[in-house]
Amino acid sequence: MTDQYDELLPTTRRALLHRIAVAQSEGRTPSLVAAVVRDGRLVWSDARGMVDGHAPTADVQYRIGSLTKTFVAVLVLRLRDEGLLDLADPLGRHLPGTPADDATVAQLLAHAGGIAAETPGPWWERTDGALRPALGDILERERPQKHPAGRRHHYSNPGYALLGALVERLRGDSWGEVLHREILEPLGMDRTTLLPRHPHAGGFAVHPWADVMLPEPLTDTGLMGPAGQLWSTAADLARWAAFLAGGDDEVLAADTLAEMRRPAVGPESDDWTGGYGLGLQLLRHDGRVLYGHSGSMPGFTAGLWISEKDGLAAIALANATSGANTPLVAADLIALTARHEPRLPEPWRPLPAVDPDLLALTGPWYWGASAHALRLKANRMLELAPLAGGTRSSRFRAEPDGTWTGLDNYYAGETLRAVPAADGSVSHLDLGSFVLTREPYGPSDAVPGGVDPQGWSAG
Repeated sequence: MTDQYDELLPTTRRALLHRIAVAQSEGRTPSLVAAVVRDGRLVWSDARGMVDGHAPTADVQYRIGSLTKTFVAVLVLRLRDEGLLDLADPLGRHLPGTPADDATVAQLLAHAGGIAAETPGPWWERTDGALRPALGDILERERPQKHPAGRRHHYSNPGYALLGALVERLRGDSWGEVLHREILEPLGMDRTTLLPRHPHAGGFAVHPWADVMLPEPLTDTGLMGPAGQLWSTAADLARWAAFLAGGDDEVLAADTLAEMRRPAVGPESDDWTGGYGLGLQLLRHDGRVLYGHSGSMPGFTAGLWISEKDGLAAIALANATSGANTPLVAADLIALTARHEPRLPEPWRPLPAVDPDLLALTGPWYWGASAHALRLKANRMLELAPLAGGTRSSRFRAEPDGTWTGLDNYYAGETLRAVPAADGSVSHLDLGSFVLTREPYGPSDAVPGGVDPQGWSAG
């Protein structure tokens, strides 16, 4: 990804700068750096700091807290895609002897395993990891389970420590080494590390009632590292956002990343504003659904969000324990960019070649008396949509055997077949046992239960 800082209009850049200036000033944070990615390219980055002339650049490291979890989740999904585990596997099948043996890998990824939010003992984020030398030390032995597994979202930092240990067990190496080898190096993220490297920001707490600061400790959290240990830069996280948006076959396929950002546990209220997939948070903001993650550690906060429909991502990093609300800042940067420079649709272009048999499938089809339209898209993909408002629209991917597989909505995973008639033409479509015909309820031999021989009448 080429770093470009001048691709946005001056009015857009001014609006973005104003947003981070307000966040740094009103949030009383020593410094704040931010970036915007458009269609996989870093197109803007700027910063504000308390020392005139010394604002950080996009190459200065900040601690990113729970953004670390997105990296761990990708490592786990790589294991799944390689066949080394199944998301339905209980953790104990691969990492026996922990207090969370019965929680599944998917539940841990989605914070749905029901296990405790934090470790027993002292505040793990501000204490040395040597205080928790074994996996048994990161969860209470007496009551590690706070909720029935799979029933609700209950954020768990120890859950991600266990996932990091799972990666180590199946790869035979430390999770940090695996991270470097399998993700950071292929993506060119050489400024993302477990411990800080110069230049990096120092972390501070700002007094709630006075404009004075206190340094926060820069700890190595040991076994809890997969929950929030990483340090990174705005430029490196722009590369990470571009990957999360589009995938990279050397690291993780786009289809798997799409699986990660689907909600894994249902919302608990009708007016939900946040959710969680497999290692990715979901956020409703300014009329769009974003995915990414927030992060915080003592002295630092971070936010990274991606808007699929806008082709935009944004990052905000600050070096104060609280105040700047960097997740909201990052979300606002997406909204501002989309408002000032809405995404241009791709030009319409005709398909390069059309199979006549596929073209013959297009047009109206009827499920009983309900009218649908079948459209042909690129790469032999089909799109089926009701013509009278309904909700069962789906896209279908062509398979080598001549069938199609549903990609989304009601028919996701279902098989669509064109059933031939005796003369070689298409008699009807079969969609997961539903029959679609070229006229309402006809022909009778294709419709389950048959069709009244008297046909349609006035009453």
